Amino acid sequence: QVQLEETGGGLVQPGGSLRLSCAASGRDLSSLVMAWFRQRIGKEREFVAAMRLSGGPPYFADSAKGRFTVYRDNAETTLYLRLNGLKAEDSAIYYCAGSRASVSMWSGDYAYWGQGTQVTVSS
Repeated sequence: QVQLEETGGGLVQPGGSLRLSCAASGRDLSSLVMAWFRQRIGKEREFVAAMRLSGGPPYFADSAKGRFTVYRDNAETTLYLRLNGLKAEDSAIYYCAGSRASVSMWSGDYAYWGQGTQVTVSS
């Protein structure tokens, strides 16, 4: 079993930045693929970024490329999502997810989920 906890959301002005953290705990974390999804009001949950906690290349949605970065800590237990150049349309609840399978952009492939953290971009 794996537990995920997100932190770092908040209110930020357009053009600003935030760093979201997802701390993982449980067994066999080295095999875990971790991802960020977001859900905007009235929209379905959508993929943002993912990478394997033990290393390897990150994967991004087109909407995130060039603005967001994803990286892990040296202890390989926390995945970070750095949000840069934030826009109003980035406002959403951001969820961390975990899977023991391959990297996927489909939320149904992820068995473990955090509670979500709200990001609001507004002046």
